[in-house]
Amino acid sequence: LDPASYTSVPALRTDGIAALFSDVIPWIYKNDLIFGSFRPMWTTDEEGRKRAENVFRTLPERTFHQGVDHFAPDYGRILSKGIPGIRADILTSMEQHQGEDDRVTYLSMMLKTWDGFAKMIASYASAARALTGAEGYDTERLLTGAERCEALLKRAPIHFDEALQLVWFCHTAFLYEQRYAMALGRIDQYLYPYYQADMDAGVLTDARCEELIQNVFMKIYERQAYLHGDDVVNICIGGTGRDRKTCINALSYCVLHAVRDCNIPGPNLSARITADTPDDFLDECLKVIGTGLGYPALMNDAVNLAALRSYGYDEEDVLDYCMVGCIENFLPGKQPPWGDGRFDTPRFFEYLFNRGKGIASDTVGIDTGDVSEISSMDEFMKRFEEQLKLGAKAYVEEYSRYGYLPKPEDSISPFISIFCGECIERGLDINLGGPKYPSAHGAVLMGVGTVSDSLAAIEKTVFIDHTATLSEIGDAMRCNFEGMEDLRRKLIDAPKYGNNDDFVDKYAVWFVDFLSKEFRKYRMANGGAVYVAMAANTSNIYAGRGIAATPNGRLRGEPLSDAASPTYGVDVNGVTSTVLSVTKPDYCKVACGTVINQKFMPSVFADGKREKLLALLRVYFSRGGQEMQINATSREILQDAMDHPENYGGLVVRVSGFSAYYVTLGREVQSDILHRTQQAI
Repeated sequence: LDPASYTSVPALRTDGIAALFSDVIPWIYKNDLIFGSFRPMWTTDEEGRKRAENVFRTLPERTFHQGVDHFAPDYGRILSKGIPGIRADILTSMEQHQGEDDRVTYLSMMLKTWDGFAKMIASYASAARALTGAEGYDTERLLTGAERCEALLKRAPIHFDEALQLVWFCHTAFLYEQRYAMALGRIDQYLYPYYQADMDAGVLTDARCEELIQNVFMKIYERQAYLHGDDVVNICIGGTGRDRKTCINALSYCVLHAVRDCNIPGPNLSARITADTPDDFLDECLKVIGTGLGYPALMNDAVNLAALRSYGYDEEDVLDYCMVGCIENFLPGKQPPWGDGRFDTPRFFEYLFNRGKGIASDTVGIDTGDVSEISSMDEFMKRFEEQLKLGAKAYVEEYSRYGYLPKPEDSISPFISIFCGECIERGLDINLGGPKYPSAHGAVLMGVGTVSDSLAAIEKTVFIDHTATLSEIGDAMRCNFEGMEDLRRKLIDAPKYGNNDDFVDKYAVWFVDFLSKEFRKYRMANGGAVYVAMAANTSNIYAGRGIAATPNGRLRGEPLSDAASPTYGVDVNGVTSTVLSVTKPDYCKVACGTVINQKFMPSVFADGKREKLLALLRVYFSRGGQEMQINATSREILQDAMDHPENYGGLVVRVSGFSAYYVTLGREVQSDILHRTQQAI
């Protein structure tokens, strides 16, 4: 590409995307059943490649907060239309928008990238044919793959392997564009018609189906191998269908088993669980979790559906929700890419106790007066809420600034726009009014356990036992409890969240009610809603580094409580009490999602013992728990892996919205997982 020949940045970007697809020299593995690899080479020579990279470095690029990725395509539509059908839709829309030059121009850019994508598929067919007879390659397998690619260029998929191949080619193209965390969505639903048709025709077996899926799932880990960074590809199975019935099918089991047999940290599998989900399916989920993978994350369909409905989305779209990234609820093909940020709730204690100024940082809140003037817990809560109200407003303003682009038309995304149907119909970009709904933003609420324990400790020591004053607690926060160990012990001994004690649990209920209501007041610049989420993803560690000591006795720099979980180590009354505590907040108000991390002894997953865990999960979901993810590795194994990492290269653990090889994690993250309460049943 010669940038000097272009008068338009969007035109240059479009031709670059088309060339990225069409100029690829495909990589085909010797054991490939489904083509598509993140190991491409391009026809451009090294000098030309560097020249192209230099050109594109000068172009504006969207960031995570500006809608670049974390998106779930409408794969059902792509499969039903196929390559020719999508092309026809774009041409039809161009005819309908004649006279609207901007829209016709944008549709022509979509068409150019789609044609480039078709050339990419054709190049895989050519490469497969060229490899026939090469050492180590199976000729029949290569020719079958080539014929499959050629068929996709002529018509919509008919067979299961064709449908899976087209989906994987789409995902591969997103990787070529360097997009991250692009979800595969409800794969057991949109691929099921092809699975069932082939099963009925006798041309597919479950064993073959699982083998094909495994071939795809293993390649998700290519990003780790070649970029040294995971790709959090969320895949959703189960849940409620548009007929409002639980839609577990045979393909749901195949996907689950494929994840088990791959035994790698990705894909990020999520299972939507309903009251009618068969026990057999839930038990299969527990078997896979029990291998140590920690997959799938178990999602309460009733809670998530209620939370999304509250934002006024059409029912058919709500019923089809999936997850992107770690656990974030998303309407596939109906919203622009996702963005979120961290709301460090415990930090606001600093402003309240320190006259509006941060203790561990230069951040500021508002001066709500000297705490010595506060004479009741109600008054304390009023002042704390004042701090949080201002904090929520400042948060939305800050992330709106992050999302600002001076010339958004120069940062168009014509290829990804195709996967959001209304973008074609409207002739608009995915980030510029094309989708059915505006983008939603997730405010990730940090430290419900830290905050609840702190409020309970204040009420107990100051306003009930009268063994401490608010001024003393403020002094302790400023000096990090140095020389004030007796006070710290009193605060630590106060009731703690996670033990089914209403004295402290009421503050977790307040936390969710107050903050969800506060953030619901706001909209982002494009009119999109601000959801709340409780999913720390190890950020509880990093947030804690910059937050002063807190009134629960936590020291400066120590991790905050993780996501929606109690503070690790204080939930001492057993898993039943923990479940009773963490289901008291109303998570139907949390539209993004939550994470409850629990760690069980491996013996809990043995045949004859899983029934108790299954029953516990049923109680958890019936009481309104939103999500649970489980580690099944003993404390002893984790400690030994920290001491002797050379012996545990294959040990996979659930971290907090994803799984990872334990020995690749930082020491702080390993320690955080190690110190999670080891539950028994």
